[in-house]
Amino acid sequence: MVEIRTRDFVSFFIPAVCGFREEEMKTLLLMRHAKSSWDDESLADFDRPLAGRGKRDAPRMGKLLVGLELVPDLIVASTARRAEKTAELVAQALSYEGKIHLTDELYHASAETYVELARQTEPTVGTLLMIGHNPGIEEAIDLLCGIGDMMPTGAIACLRLPIDDWKLVAEDENEFQEIWRPKEL
Repeated sequence: MVEIRTRDFVSFFIPAVCGFREEEMKTLLLMRHAKSSWDDESLADFDRPLAGRGKRDAPRMGKLLVGLELVPDLIVASTARRAEKTAELVAQALSYEGKIHLTDELYHASAETYVELARQTEPTVGTLLMIGHNPGIEEAIDLLCGIGDMMPTGAIACLRLPIDDWKLVAEDENEFQEIWRPKEL
């Protein structure tokens, strides 16, 4: 008797039934920056650092991705201090050796901006991690999958896209997988 584990079923059976193979799928991870500090009210929003909880949660989320075998090929993050530091801590936990691409475009980005930046990703990237801010992250998940769900600080959403090239990212044609929240781990 052949044992089929749930992960195997989802990864191999469902794509075959839906008409696309595993190598024709991309994984998009959307992460809201970890918890930021409001201790120094003189700082501009862009310059707020991570709070202690954020400094603890970001590496935990990176380790979670390692355990799920979802190590990204590329990390793109907002240039806001809290998002940049989240990206650094997650990357360290992942043993990520690539460059973290920072962009001003993800600061106060709309859902459409997340989609457009994903479309600019090289086709060789299988798993893309984007680290940014709400409400754009929640709106991007809704735009891409039709799922309106809460993304607290440090949360990561996993979406599977039935494409072989990021230029083909389409709205509402993607598979919502899961949201992992630091408080639930």
